[in-house]
Amino acid sequence: MRLVIKVGTSTLAHSTGKLNIRRVEELCKVISDLKNAGHEIALVSSGAIGMGVGKLNLSSRPQDMPTKQAAAAVGQCELMYVYDKLFSGYNHTVAQILITGEDIENSSRRSHFVNTMERLIELGALPVINENDTVATDEISVGDNDTLAAIVATNIGAELLVLLSDIDGLYSADPKKDCSAILLNVVEKIDDNIRALAGGAGSSLGTGGMATKISAAKICMDSGVDMVIANGSGPQILYEIMQGRGRFTLFKGKKQ
Repeated sequence: MRLVIKVGTSTLAHSTGKLNIRRVEELCKVISDLKNAGHEIALVSSGAIGMGVGKLNLSSRPQDMPTKQAAAAVGQCELMYVYDKLFSGYNHTVAQILITGEDIENSSRRSHFVNTMERLIELGALPVINENDTVATDEISVGDNDTLAAIVATNIGAELLVLLSDIDGLYSADPKKDCSAILLNVVEKIDDNIRALAGGAGSSLGTGGMATKISAAKICMDSGVDMVIANGSGPQILYEIMQGRGRFTLFKGKKQ
């Protein structure tokens, strides 16, 4: 199977912005094992700004654009260093790809991106993709790697996109406020009722939230790609997703 895995800042880092070492090590171990099993994987990774916040010892996520971009520049180096070190331990080579919205919107640049991705996967490398936060002010404002992951998945012909977040999936209500909220196991259509279940942004270090995940699901489903929202606190969930069991929400792509 060809799949795209997107990991959010809340999964990669503690609330302090410092790297969650144990979790990232486990994540890289599981992804490496899935690659060893023959799956083709691309990783869309948030966390550059969040890790930059920790590396620069800032008290919170910056609000002004220059500081956001500075944090992204510092954090991206740290992020790729960690991925390179950990995946190399399992004999997997990582490749960094930083893109902006223009790289996808422009047909020629999109074609180059897709061709590069295809060749990297053929060569057995693990592409690690992020927004080019140091220069792309539009994307950095949106902070929407969920949508980026959906665009990557649909462009490279992935069968599944997995969004690892700090929640088990889509609930019938906000589980932090309503103890009777029920996890939705399968969603077959994005309608106003599903959109109404999406709230605002997630963690203080990240800028995503359920709303961006629902938007990503719509992109995937319309292109026939399945999408899963799962809790990234235990990377072993990836095994369960591949086996079709566990706690997560599956958004079923429209099959032709």
